[in-house]
Amino acid sequence: MTEPAPVFASGVDNERLNTQLRFLLEVDKLKRVLRRNLLVDGSRRENSAEHSWHLTLFARTFAEYAPPGTDIGRVTEMLVFHDIVEIDAGDTFLFDREGKESQAAREREAADRIFALLPEDQAEHAHKLWEEFEARLTPEARFAHSLDRLSPMLANWHNEGGTWSRFGVTRGEVMEKVKVIAEGSEALGSYATALVDDADRRGYFRS
Repeated sequence: MTEPAPVFASGVDNERLNTQLRFLLEVDKLKRVLRRNLLVDGSRRENSAEHSWHLTLFARTFAEYAPPGTDIGRVTEMLVFHDIVEIDAGDTFLFDREGKESQAAREREAADRIFALLPEDQAEHAHKLWEEFEARLTPEARFAHSLDRLSPMLANWHNEGGTWSRFGVTRGEVMEKVKVIAEGSEALGSYATALVDDADRRGYFRS
């Protein structure tokens, strides 16, 4: 990668700024990571940067369905950072059992490398947000996860089964993901259940 041009500006910590620039240039690579899901219109596969951006809009738009007191600003921060690890680890398909076995280790190694590109204080903050998302122990993390699970479900419904049909996913397998949605938002969990019921009636799942 070409090094950022030197910056000389009054009142600016040039070393810190250049460190931040290196991080931002590195995470541009997330735009190249393709997910299995198609866009809603079915025209092409979604990339992970688009996915993260869309989820931040989900969080702001669906804020009223989060548990009372949920810090939506923290939710959006988590969603911006949560998939950056895929630059190194790749996107692990939600229903890839073999890939899931090594996912945690691959993503933790990626988090250690990529977030360390930031200045120390920002690196610590980003890593903590990522850890919080993964642990799913706070209302913010659970709500963020609920949106992360709902987004591909919407795309699959609009694509007449999408990855469900293509990879032979069962209704039961999808309902396991609906449980995660319900943990973060009762209202969105109910909606997801209705969506799965309708998808089942349309024949989008493997018997």
